[in-house]
Amino acid sequence: MKLFHSFLLGALCCSSFAWAEPVQTISADNQQYLYTGRIDFADKKSPSISWAGTSIKANFTGTSLAVKLDDQFGKNYFNVFIDGETQHPYVLEAKQGEQMYVISTALKPGNHSVEIYKRTEGEEGATAFKGLVLDAGAKLLAPPARPTRRIEIYGDSITSGAGNEGADNGVDHLLNEKNNYWAYGAITARNLNAELHTISQSGIGIMISWFPFIMPQFYDQLSAVGDNKTQWDFTQWTPDVVVINLLQNDSWLIDREKRLQPIPSDAQRVQAYIDFVRSIRAKYPNVPIICALGSMDATANPKWPGYVNAAVERMRKENKDTKLDTIFFDYTGFGGHPRIAQHKANAEKLTAFIKQKMNW
Repeated sequence: MKLFHSFLLGALCCSSFAWAEPVQTISADNQQYLYTGRIDFADKKSPSISWAGTSIKANFTGTSLAVKLDDQFGKNYFNVFIDGETQHPYVLEAKQGEQMYVISTALKPGNHSVEIYKRTEGEEGATAFKGLVLDAGAKLLAPPARPTRRIEIYGDSITSGAGNEGADNGVDHLLNEKNNYWAYGAITARNLNAELHTISQSGIGIMISWFPFIMPQFYDQLSAVGDNKTQWDFTQWTPDVVVINLLQNDSWLIDREKRLQPIPSDAQRVQAYIDFVRSIRAKYPNVPIICALGSMDATANPKWPGYVNAAVERMRKENKDTKLDTIFFDYTGFGGHPRIAQHKANAEKLTAFIKQKMNW
């Protein structure tokens, strides 16, 4: 049984839906939108959204709301939260190409809020936001305040939220059950009233992935759609704290699947982790970095957490890096991706850790 009931919206093309009243499109370049995440604004009227957890917020007037999107593959899902209703969102299933999605034509007159939140990740493709469609006499209001605190997190399917809405005895791969909003990092950021950038990809590792690229090749991209040549400008947005939760896929692919040959030694595994953390440190010389692992079976025994601990101890000693910490999420014995209940428990632990560390 799912913890959160969702209502799945179908796609309604502009040409096939007649509004009761005249409407207007508020272009994506309107200054009253609040954008969060690594977003490609090369075309300001059609910004490209690809990373899990990317969101667009707006306050508006009127009695109706629709969203215009142009989706790359027709595989993405979005939460659409109206007036802060997060427990029962509209879940928008994007169709390929440019479409208009009618969210409601029966809102109460007055002021309203909306958040469009990408549940899925770069694996499902990019989506161009084309704007909101409102009543003819409606308008955007001043946007909500941007949080002053900032968290950035690097991770894999756990951080993305893969399978988190699935039944405990269900499968892990359904796209409509991947919901980054209820992943531990996103919950933690809301707990701390922090803006979050999630840089994650299901199946990715530091030394090896289930596909031909690894996080050291991926973490600095503007677009999350595969391995590409786009470059994120790290000076554009600096976090207050960074969380790294990787090595789960390395543990499977190296120890269980024997996919990386020759099999790296313990020293090589530690060095690979150090190299990646140092690449993040080079971007953010003074930002605390929390090296995490879990809550899948990489924390079932001390081996992989031991690599993280050894790497952190070496960096503290060799680089005099005092802004490094570790946190581990215990393996619960559940064989699949963490479900929402586990994400909540992990978020509670991470929230308390960051709150104490950052004096938040």
